[in-house]
Amino acid sequence: MSSKSLTDISLDGLWKNNPALVQLLGLCPLLAVTGSVVNALGLGLATMIVLIGSNISVSLIRNHVSDAVRLPAFVMIIASFVTVTELVMQAFTYELYQILGIFIPLIVTNCAILGRADAFASKNAILPSAVDGFMMAMGFGLVLVLLGAIREVLGQGVIFSDMHLLFGDAAKGWKIDLFSEYPDFLFAILPPGAFVVMGLIIAMKNIIDQRIKQRQQRQQQPISSGSKRVRVTGKIS
Repeated sequence: MSSKSLTDISLDGLWKNNPALVQLLGLCPLLAVTGSVVNALGLGLATMIVLIGSNISVSLIRNHVSDAVRLPAFVMIIASFVTVTELVMQAFTYELYQILGIFIPLIVTNCAILGRADAFASKNAILPSAVDGFMMAMGFGLVLVLLGAIREVLGQGVIFSDMHLLFGDAAKGWKIDLFSEYPDFLFAILPPGAFVVMGLIIAMKNIIDQRIKQRQQRQQQPISSGSKRVRVTGKIS
C-alpha cells in the first residue's frame, strides 16, 4: 500500500506536484492545442481516461512483470488506452478529434503518463494508483482549461466558443461574447502566446507557494515572552 494518504495524493496531483506546473511534463500538447476551452477540455478528458486506465492496469500487473520488460509493457498498456480513446472520440466527437489531430496519439509519449505508471502505479495498490491517476489528470486538465480560457479571451474576446464539438448541439448557445468589438489578438492564439501565459501561471503559483511558506514559518516561530519588570522595594544606597 501507498505510504501516502489519499488526501496527500490528491494535493500532490492538484497543486504540490502538478504535472504541468511543477513537473513541467506534457508541455508540447499543452501549449499547442489550448487555443480555446473546448480544445483544452477535450485533451484533458482524453488524458484523464488514459492516465486512470493505465495506472490501474499497471498496478494490477506490478507483481507479475520483470524489470526487463517493465517499460515496454507500460508503453503497450498506455498505447492500448490511447487507441480506445481515439476510437471513442472518432465515434462521438469527430470534429474535435480532427482539431486535436496528432496530439491525441502523442498521449502515448506523454511523460506525465509514463512517469506516473513507473513512479507510482508500479509500486502501489489499485485504489491509490487510481486516485493518483485521477488527481494528476485533474491537475493537468485544470491547467489546460485555465490556459485555454485565458488564450481564448485574450485572442478572440469570447469564451466557451464551439463547445458543441464536445457536448453536442445543446452547447451551441454557451458562447459568451465578452466584448462587442474586439480585434483578434493573434499572438495569444499562437503557441508563443501560450508559452508566455503558461510562464505567468507558473510564476503566480510560485508566488502563492512562497507566501504560504512564509506564513507557516511565522506561525512556527516561538513567541518571545519579553522582559519582565522587577519591582524593587526599599532604598538603594
